Amino acid sequence: MEAKKETPPPIIDQLREYAETRIKLAKYQAIEGGSTIAASLIADVAVLISMLLAFLFASITLALYLGKLLGDYWTGFGIVAVLYLIIAFTIKASKRRIEKVLANEFVQKIFKN
Repeated sequence: MEAKKETPPPIIDQLREYAETRIKLAKYQAIEGGSTIAASLIADVAVLISMLLAFLFASITLALYLGKLLGDYWTGFGIVAVLYLIIAFTIKASKRRIEKVLANEFVQKIFKN
């Protein structure tokens, strides 16, 4: 008995199959990248909220402690407010450098493989 030789599919069918495979691969890569970015952003937001709450309660604690030391609670809260005003002006003065660092971090997070 003679073994039948299989003829390869026509080149058009091979090209169509190749294109479909490449499209599927691109979709899967996009899904992986999007889900990685979304998960990273969700985790970053959770950490940021936790840090903000800790900072808020630490600020209130510091203000109450300074108020108790100085005899008036409003004095403690005033000192903490002036401290934050100084920090805000410092951040405002170095805004360009902070923006550059944040932009670089964001780009690295997007293109992280």
